[in-house]
Amino acid sequence: MSATVPALATPRQAWWKALYAQVLIAIAVGGALGHFAPDLAVALKPLGDAFIKLVKLIIAPVIFLTVAAGIASMSSLARLGSTTAKAMGYFLVVSTLALVVGLVVANVVRPGEGMGVDPRTLDSAAVSGYVGKAEEQDLVSFLLAIIPDTFVGAFTGGQILPVLFVAILFGVSVAGLGESRNRVVEGLHSVSEVFFRMVNLLMRFAPIGAFGAFAFTIGKYGIGAIANLAALIATFYLTSALFIAVVLGMIARAAGFRLWDLLAYLKDELWLVLGTSSSESALPSLMRKLEQAGCSRSVVGLVVPTGYSFNLDGTNIYMTLAALFIAQATGVELSLGEQLLLLLVAMISSKGAAGVTGAGFITLAATLAVVPSVPVAGMALILGIDRFMSECRAITNFIGNAVATVVVARWEGALDETALTKALRPKD
Repeated sequence: MSATVPALATPRQAWWKALYAQVLIAIAVGGALGHFAPDLAVALKPLGDAFIKLVKLIIAPVIFLTVAAGIASMSSLARLGSTTAKAMGYFLVVSTLALVVGLVVANVVRPGEGMGVDPRTLDSAAVSGYVGKAEEQDLVSFLLAIIPDTFVGAFTGGQILPVLFVAILFGVSVAGLGESRNRVVEGLHSVSEVFFRMVNLLMRFAPIGAFGAFAFTIGKYGIGAIANLAALIATFYLTSALFIAVVLGMIARAAGFRLWDLLAYLKDELWLVLGTSSSESALPSLMRKLEQAGCSRSVVGLVVPTGYSFNLDGTNIYMTLAALFIAQATGVELSLGEQLLLLLVAMISSKGAAGVTGAGFITLAATLAVVPSVPVAGMALILGIDRFMSECRAITNFIGNAVATVVVARWEGALDETALTKALRPKD
């Protein structure tokens, strides 16, 4: 019997016992504490850090077991290539569209226009660390980093793609075992149930993690940081909301399901992502719920981890929008050719820094470096509000990958329609 995922409220369950309600209350209390007692709130940062570390502890084995078992169970390994190709094609089209949307909105709304910032007055040292990390990222080093130094190293490096690489090799190898394959697959399924029970256990601490993380954010940066650059923040949040509602909504509709139903099904995870500013905090639970919603284990195992590196819709919107905001704020007019160059570089840099801490800021630094007329020091303008924008990036990335998984599963004929309807529209 499969382990249950945490806490969708039932008619007989008190609303405050549902995970999403507990996380929402924790966010509200944490925000209030951060505003009225900032010193105490900042000191609570370890609560959020500890929860995210606990979740990261099980991400690698969950991905390995899900992917390996899914591939080993495939009747034909040709399907592996088909699923991967369709997923990467989807990621390329939708993530590029997100970059274009950010570029168009920045040109129409022009949130940085009229600020008249002198780049020489900016603190370039504040962003030097991000610039240094951006310079270390290139396509070759990124591809080589996918291959771990050792088998065990894939699980200790803290990156998703090496685990995915090892899991695919392991699954393909098991698939070729012949009659003994079923015993190995059964063992993988049994062990995976243990880890998903661990996920259920750790999710009980999600409200504490969300409380600590959100209290720290408000206590450290303050509500005033939002007011200083309200135009940029509002533009980014509204653009992301429109992208989710219009673009992802249309994709979902074309794939035969309603986006709102999917969001309601994943509300526990969405509030968790908001509270922790990390989409990784909800990754194991997302994989489990998508399986329960009818997506095959092999598709979930391939699409979700890969999407966390290659399908970052929120990060892509942020990169082009923030790059043009800095140009506008410092009085730099970019030609159409320079903007298209920014777009092309962003398509690559957003993949090259995948999985790196602070990836949104690092990829922005790498993107700006190709257009010398835009001062990289201008990133200091948005450094103080980046934390507030990270929540929106994480939520948009999370929703984008949930939609992508259901879509690819349908394309592959690996979607149980009955299970999907039961999960997304339980009252029907």
